[in-house]
Amino acid sequence: MPVSIKSAREIALMREAGRILARVHEELGAALKPGMSTLDIDRLGEKLIRGYECVPSFKNYNGYPASICVSVNEEVVHGIPSKHRILQDGDIVSLDAGVIYRGYHSDAARTHAVGNATPEAQKLIEVTRESFFQGIKYAKAGNHLNDISSAIQAYAESFGYGVVRDLVGHGIGTHLHEEPEVPNFAQKRHGIKLMPGMTLAIEPMINIGTPDVLWMDDDWTVVTEDDSLSAHYENTVLITDGEPEILSL
Repeated sequence: MPVSIKSAREIALMREAGRILARVHEELGAALKPGMSTLDIDRLGEKLIRGYECVPSFKNYNGYPASICVSVNEEVVHGIPSKHRILQDGDIVSLDAGVIYRGYHSDAARTHAVGNATPEAQKLIEVTRESFFQGIKYAKAGNHLNDISSAIQAYAESFGYGVVRDLVGHGIGTHLHEEPEVPNFAQKRHGIKLMPGMTLAIEPMINIGTPDVLWMDDDWTVVTEDDSLSAHYENTVLITDGEPEILSL
């Protein structure tokens, strides 16, 4: 499937999908507190998404049972919300969410500290977020996909962190996952040349320790192999003739 170039009409719809998702993330982040269950977060997220007359992208996607992926501490991505998983003071929690607005998806993730996280945990969250912004400096027409990937990896690894290899970002549009794959680490090839109208979900997943991950028995939850903390930061990005436009901020 070739990489799709979005029309002005499609970009306008994706811009609105991104704007709504940014607001959902703001409201979820503000609501987080010790004592909440991860299921509480999911229920609030679904209520917010539907309140904006959107559909949660993740609900029943390939069988995923929830609207918000809620991943705590050593969980990298795709944590399944549960009434039994209670947030504790000092946890870090990654919230990954998507919305469908008039047939178009947006996808974004944020990692938050719950209460008083350690300086080590706070630094991981900040570096993961900044690695995204280091990457999108290169998200310009005429550059190659690998320019983004290489910049994310170089920045995160300069802190001694592990960049997850088993999961990558992706194109996005009328489908949640489209071509191309967007790795957070350098490839041997340049990758595709970036063109105006491409829309990409760029999503560094960074571990304090090893880059290696394992899948849990639920076939969804991905955890760090060494039980170290992991953070996730993602936005839906539009390639333009000039600076990239972050649709989900």
